Amino acid sequence: MADYGYIAVREHNLGEFQFGTVHGDIDYHVEPYQETERLEFSWEGEAEMDPVSGRGWAIIQDGQLQGRLYFHEGDESGFVAEKEG
Repeated sequence: MADYGYIAVREHNLGEFQFGTVHGDIDYHVEPYQETERLEFSWEGEAEMDPVSGRGWAIIQDGQLQGRLYFHEGDESGFVAEKEG
């Protein structure tokens, strides 16, 4: 069974995501990475109503947005997203 969520990047290096019970507001920058670029971000939000924060990154690979989400002093999780539309 697949888990569904979203990640949205907007103007002014801001965005948000929702994966399961975790929601976060992100502050991102596009940085050089190997022979391409990747989106690197910090985030803060809530998980099951508890405040949480962390960092993450995402890169476009094989037509998908693939990345990793890290919780400050906690877990980490990978994600794959496809453009809606």
